[in-house]
Amino acid sequence: QVNLMESGGDSVQTGGSLRLSCAASGHTVMYNAMGWFRQAPGKLREGVAFIYLGGDSTWYTDSVKGRFTISRDKSENTVYLQMNSLKLEDTAKYLCVAGDWYGRSWDDAHFGYWGQGTQVTVSS
Repeated sequence: QVNLMESGGDSVQTGGSLRLSCAASGHTVMYNAMGWFRQAPGKLREGVAFIYLGGDSTWYTDSVKGRFTISRDKSENTVYLQMNSLKLEDTAKYLCVAGDWYGRSWDDAHFGYWGQGTQVTVSS
C-alpha cells in the first residue's frame, strides 16, 4: 500500500505564492511517477502537473505553465508543487497522486494512488 499526505494548502490573494508538499510512505517502489490533480466545485477534476521519478520528464496543464513548478526529493519520497502568480481560477482542492508513466504520452499515465487533498483558495 502507498499513502500520500498533502500539505501546504492555504488562502492567498491573487498574485501570491504557495508551495504544496506530498509525502509518500509505504511501498514507494510501486510507482514511478507522481503529480497533482485539482478539483474545483462544479468543475471536472483536471491534471495539473506530473513528474517522472526516474528521470526529468514533467508535464503541466496549459493554464499553469510558467507559473507552477513540480519537483521531487527522492530521498524524502516527497513531491512539491511551487505555485506562483496564483489566480482566482486556481482555487481548488489539490490532490497528490502516484502511479505509472510508460515513457510515451502522459495521457497514458495511470495513477492508482491518491491523497485526500489540500485546499487552495485564491481571493482578490
